Amino acid sequence: MTGRVARLLQIGGTLGWVGAAAWFHASQLAEPRYGVFVTSRFGWTCAFAALQVLSSYAIGLPELARTRRYAAFVAFASLSVTVLAISVAQLMLGQALLPRAVILGSCLVVVPWNVFCSGLLIDQKDRSLARDRVVVVGSWADAADLSAELDSGAERPAVIVDVLTPTEAAATSDGVLPLRDAVRSGDATVIVLDRMAQLDRSVVEQTAALHAEGVRVRTLSLFYEEWLGKLPISELERVSLMFDIGEIHRIRYGRVKRFLDLAVGLLGCVALLVVVPLVLIGNLIANRGPLWFRQERVGKNGIPITILKFRTMRAEENRGEWTVRNDPRVTAFGDVLRRTHLDELPQMINIVRGDLAVVGPRPEQPRYVAELTEKLPFYPVRHLVRPGLTGWAQVKYGYASTDEDALEKLQYEFYYLRHQRFSFDLRVMVRTIRTVIGRGGR
Repeated sequence: MTGRVARLLQIGGTLGWVGAAAWFHASQLAEPRYGVFVTSRFGWTCAFAALQVLSSYAIGLPELARTRRYAAFVAFASLSVTVLAISVAQLMLGQALLPRAVILGSCLVVVPWNVFCSGLLIDQKDRSLARDRVVVVGSWADAADLSAELDSGAERPAVIVDVLTPTEAAATSDGVLPLRDAVRSGDATVIVLDRMAQLDRSVVEQTAALHAEGVRVRTLSLFYEEWLGKLPISELERVSLMFDIGEIHRIRYGRVKRFLDLAVGLLGCVALLVVVPLVLIGNLIANRGPLWFRQERVGKNGIPITILKFRTMRAEENRGEWTVRNDPRVTAFGDVLRRTHLDELPQMINIVRGDLAVVGPRPEQPRYVAELTEKLPFYPVRHLVRPGLTGWAQVKYGYASTDEDALEKLQYEFYYLRHQRFSFDLRVMVRTIRTVIGRGGR
């Protein structure tokens, strides 16, 4: 059972159960009876089901549930959001869009169904059947780094079962095949080869035979991309110009992305108008000082931009230093703004102005860009696209507080640039919602 299969079961079941509730009401409960497919209620039934599917996915079901109790809690929360949205729509339109029996019937079945689908993955995780078993042919240092990355959170779970240097993996004069033996004894499903291993004829021949038996083969760089969603540090400079960037090399993508960014930005500005009075009141109570915080960052093509935020630190201490966890400069109300991520809402103005996109590499301060460019000559490649309100590096790694963190994030940013497309942008936005719900800001 994979996450994709469980998700398809969840989606199919949710659509089916909501549809069944609508059919039962139309054919058995309603007076007079009506055709479920020939009234406006059918459209709202589809909208209710689709919203429930999206809400469940955004909140992390079925993959992210750790226990069935947690799955039940988030499934109920997801359904509550869906019911609330439909209820608000009914109030605004002044008419009943869906019968109460359809909503109640869906509630009684959808939550247990979500728990069931999550439980399939929970049981599998408990048995550790979801992990790929990996044999690395390369240096012990690379293998140690890779193992640490897999333990800290992989896109696709995997465990390293053996490590061989290219010399150790090569066939011996008496016909022993160490790589083949390591793969079979470890019941490995994937072989990872570094550059040196790819140059060894004996290693390649053994790998080819194992590949024919069904074992997957990846270079170190490809494994990082597919299993970890990033590019390894050792590959950054070599590949920094060896891929198309959607925003530059696919004109249609760039234009449509800007149109969608503008739509999101305008909606966000409406929300900003609602939030500003509340923030003003909060500032008067526990965050006295200016409402706005302005800071210069480096934008597309290295052009300086000024981003807007609600101020969260004491006015006299908003210096351009790395933000750290539990930063003492943050005020009490500022901490609330950060944990709810409301401090970022004014950046919707930046999106409308064209300074930012919704998804892209986060903009950094000029002095940090200068420092990192000096250390990493390929660093400016990230400035070929419009920076974003959120990004792949943010959902995978979080905030950078050191130069080492910045280098780690750069690996994720290059991966985003290499795979930039609408489906990936949507994936980042959904993961951002999950991140905001699952853990606060700083």
